[in-house]
Amino acid sequence: QVQLVESGGGLVQAGGSLRLSCAASGSTFSNYNMGWFRQAPGKEREFVAAISRSGGSTNYAGSVKGRFTISRDNGKNTVYLQMNSLKPEDTAVYYCASGRLGSAYAPAYDYWGQGIQVTVSS
Repeated sequence: QVQLVESGGGLVQAGGSLRLSCAASGSTFSNYNMGWFRQAPGKEREFVAAISRSGGSTNYAGSVKGRFTISRDNGKNTVYLQMNSLKPEDTAVYYCASGRLGSAYAPAYDYWGQGIQVTVSS
């Protein structure tokens, strides 16, 4: 019912910036809360950020608060993750996800993108 495709990943030096995009199709985008998660090799998938249907409420993991910004454009069916002051520990595969309920817990989300690699060099 919902298809999500991430873009904008790549390799960046520590201290640099990157913007991820997630384009949604197949359903009414504004019906869904959106979240970003990441997973590094050998680690559990962890919550990064979430945004409410209207974009009026956001939530961030403590490790990225103040550096990352989540936003959405319902007219373009797209959610963004602006990542500034990147650190090597931010290196991971990043996933966008949608769900009827807002949550920082991955199993609460119904649909997931394929993931996109972000690598931060030291």
